[in-house]
Amino acid sequence: MPELIVPDGLVCGIDEAGRGPLAGPVVAAAVILDPARPIAGLNDSKKLSEKRREVLAGLIRERALAWAVAEATVAEIDRLNILQATLLAMQRAVAGLAIRPTRALVDGNRCPRLEIPVEAVIKGDGKIASIAAASILAKTVRDAGMLALHAQYPQYGFASHMGYPTAAHCLALEEHGASPVHRRSFGPVARQLALL
Repeated sequence: MPELIVPDGLVCGIDEAGRGPLAGPVVAAAVILDPARPIAGLNDSKKLSEKRREVLAGLIRERALAWAVAEATVAEIDRLNILQATLLAMQRAVAGLAIRPTRALVDGNRCPRLEIPVEAVIKGDGKIASIAAASILAKTVRDAGMLALHAQYPQYGFASHMGYPTAAHCLALEEHGASPVHRRSFGPVARQLALL
């Protein structure tokens, strides 16, 4: 596993989970790691097993100088579009930090508007430790939220696909129509609603 970079100073890493799914919120996390309390094994959340992510999420909450998780709702995603809703969730996560960072590093190629300098890092969740930590928190919190939605709407199978547009999910959409937690602005859901 590559050794991830830990930048000097109060730098927060930002990442999101849930841009691609057809249902549920988009979740963002911001993390300021403590260089004195390193966390071994941080990596892009998609490259880690579910069990490993859960263990690391606990360590991040315990050892980070500050962390926060925030979301943009399905209604906000439909109103703003997924990119703007993602940037809004990121702003909320940074605003939720107990310590004000001096700058921010964001996974990807688009930056939220913040009151501190912010820089986008392509594939940052595999390069910068605090972005990897943010990706793990965002993913574990979103997955837990989707499991809760699965309990409410079991007919869609959220527990197995977390809202992503799998064949089984698209079939369930055809059978049951859209639920209140489906993103109406996303193609497969919009098409399904047009058929009603």
